Amino acid sequence: MKFEELFKNPGLGVMSTAAADGSVNSAVYARPHVIDETTLVWGMTDRRTYQNITGNRKAAFLFKTATPGFSGVRLSLELIKTEEEGELLATIKANTDVVVGPGAGEAVTHAAWFKVTETRDLI
Repeated sequence: MKFEELFKNPGLGVMSTAAADGSVNSAVYARPHVIDETTLVWGMTDRRTYQNITGNRKAAFLFKTATPGFSGVRLSLELIKTEEEGELLATIKANTDVVVGPGAGEAVTHAAWFKVTETRDLI
């Protein structure tokens, strides 16, 4: 699957994580920044999703394109690293202002790098 092409489409993304104690969280997330076909990066705030991945490095991301039917992908992920500064984080913060709204980028404090460990269709 070509992530660069898929994530050019508008759509809805949901990131799911679990804390070290097993409590689950799902949150709406923007499309990731594609590094290559096995590495994706999301901007994150200091909220539940970020807290969960610091205790449990595994996550899932579901992306449904804004087209009729069930076009999209389900991804299993494993956290590689987080960054609290740098060029990519600055780019994410700037894009968040455009996509979400003015000032939204100020809340983003981490660039979370994930390895894609499994790719599945929506259905």
